Amino acid sequence: MIEVKNIVKKFGEQTVLKGVSTRFEAGMTNLIIGQSGSGKTVFLKSLLGIHTPDSGTISFDGRIYSELSNDERRELRTEIGMVFQGSALFDSMTVEENIGFPLKMFTNKSTKEIKERVDFVIDRVHLVNAHHKRPSEISGGMQKRVAIARAIVNNPKYLFCDEPNSGLDPKTAIVIDNLIQEITQEYNITTVINTHDMNSVMEIGEKIVFLKNGLLEWEGSNKEIFKTDNEAVTDFVYSSELFKRVRKMYLEDDVIE
Repeated sequence: MIEVKNIVKKFGEQTVLKGVSTRFEAGMTNLIIGQSGSGKTVFLKSLLGIHTPDSGTISFDGRIYSELSNDERRELRTEIGMVFQGSALFDSMTVEENIGFPLKMFTNKSTKEIKERVDFVIDRVHLVNAHHKRPSEISGGMQKRVAIARAIVNNPKYLFCDEPNSGLDPKTAIVIDNLIQEITQEYNITTVINTHDMNSVMEIGEKIVFLKNGLLEWEGSNKEIFKTDNEAVTDFVYSSELFKRVRKMYLEDDVIE
């Protein structure tokens, strides 16, 4: 579980995060959404320790990050997996080399142990006949699977995903969403996803944090977001006819029930 209490982040005279407080539970897919400039990227980087908040606290299962020693922070980072927007795979490495890289860098596992773990996660993310291929030889969807496999190869407690569906067609994006949700629930990971994809909100938004102008404007589930009367949320989410129809469907289902 990650708990955020009243964090503020400034860059010069500009205050980007204005006292954000929320909680991300383990075993759930937690989504951060908002328009460009809302502060969601700065928020994600603050959670990752890339940005240091000017005030407020971020704690990982009770460990307040700002109070940890350098050694304790390094230990915490070994518990974090990251799926980058562009997958960030090493072009010169094969799929299995990419996935095994964190184990070689941050553990003392033997070559045999690394091979066994890599084979396991490759199978878990349903990569078929890809061990010895390079990123340029596989599809965008398969590259995302490799990125997810690399992120979970070290059994992380916390998984962060930055626009994991960027560049994917809608069908493949749904597959990746479902894979992330399955892994989150299966291994009880605290997963936080920064996204602009409203299909992800519909598919896997168990907890949604909506930021606007650096403030936490609304939070709730994907079912609750279709019922909210918060004008900022409805303007953002229902900007298309598709989502207007989806909201109408949810409301009608409530009436029927």
